[in-house]
Amino acid sequence: MAVRPVIQLDNPVLRQKAKRVRAFDAKLHQLLDDMLETLEHEQGVGLAAPQIAVSQRVIIVVLPDDKEEYGDQAGAFYEVVNPEIVKISRDMVEGIEGCLSIPGYFGLVDRADSVVVQGFNRKGKEIRIKAYDWLARVFQHEIDHLDGVLYTDKAKEVWKAGEEPEWLREQYKTSNDDLPLAEDPPA
Repeated sequence: MAVRPVIQLDNPVLRQKAKRVRAFDAKLHQLLDDMLETLEHEQGVGLAAPQIAVSQRVIIVVLPDDKEEYGDQAGAFYEVVNPEIVKISRDMVEGIEGCLSIPGYFGLVDRADSVVVQGFNRKGKEIRIKAYDWLARVFQHEIDHLDGVLYTDKAKEVWKAGEEPEWLREQYKTSNDDLPLAEDPPA
């Protein structure tokens, strides 16, 4: 396994539609292993292959093992090859997102509250995942990467870390929670 560099906005691979994976072989397994090591190194929750300059339809998602925060989805780990969203809820939820390929910025994005994702595991076996809440948001964010779409394309508002809007500061002041921006950017 190896940590691969996460590419930034200036790399055109981020804006390309990724190619479908055809071979479920040792090369794919190495890519998945490297993606996991890279994600752990970057302390993120999701990574799409284009973010490490590999234009293939591959994502991984790892939620923190915090039952209080993530409920029964805590510690969830998924490797999905050729993922597709096959069902999406009509209920939309506003949330804050960040991206390893756009460090230091965050945005307010509407996403579906739940999705069903279909794809394949590393061995080519078909899998289906029902995701809701935060996990659904992460899947939508990562699958967007496979189509060359970034969260900033969908955001209502984008800001630099430390320069979050006043309404957000007020919201967290009244709830006695820390702003979710400083340490652990989502996806």
